[in-house]
Amino acid sequence: MHIGIVACSAEGAALCYRTVVHEGEQRLGLYAHPRVTMDSIPFSDYMVCVDRDDWAGVGELMLQSAHTLAEAGAELLICPDNTFHKGLPFIEARSPRPWLHIAAVVADEAVRRGFHRVGITGTKWLVTSEVYPEQLTARGVKYVRPNDAEREEINRIIMEELVCGVLKPEAVAYFQKTMARMQAEGCDAVVLGCTEIPLIMNDGNSPLPTLDSTRLLARAAVIRAVSGEQGADSVSEQ
Repeated sequence: MHIGIVACSAEGAALCYRTVVHEGEQRLGLYAHPRVTMDSIPFSDYMVCVDRDDWAGVGELMLQSAHTLAEAGAELLICPDNTFHKGLPFIEARSPRPWLHIAAVVADEAVRRGFHRVGITGTKWLVTSEVYPEQLTARGVKYVRPNDAEREEINRIIMEELVCGVLKPEAVAYFQKTMARMQAEGCDAVVLGCTEIPLIMNDGNSPLPTLDSTRLLARAAVIRAVSGEQGADSVSEQ
């Protein structure tokens, strides 16, 4: 199957694309991977909608990319931006192709690995939304959100640093502190719920096992593309 990537921020989309390619090699052989097409509407266009709390508008931009990708031959759509999944319910019924829902993929992995209570990290818009709680709760997994101060600082790090390709040790230290607090609240894993967080956080430096949303989504897309199965569970049906 031909994978279509609805790109948002450059850093996150690039990481997703690289993962699709390398995961394809592991499954199909050296230099081989499913065909991939990416469409990238300017991130600034999305942020205009976000700043006015217009998630339907975010969805319409995603839908524009979906049509462009479908016309290019894509058979399966992914968006490596957790926050913008808030816009997906507004347009999914009109989408020309099925989507893999990033939070559904992560929640499935949490269940597969036997996690019972996970921390959610990401932008302030993501962590206050129901994007992850809906998917986790549906699978019997409990969750912990960042507190107000953590939300603001993590959001600042993401929007002022990570999406711009700026990776600082101070950001790593702040995430470690937040994740340690979540661990103290009983979390047994943490969702890296922003596409760029895996650029600085991983199992090697996190106090908790990580659920890397970017790589999990890319890997799930490759598995689906190779198998050719249109109706697997991780396709969002909400």
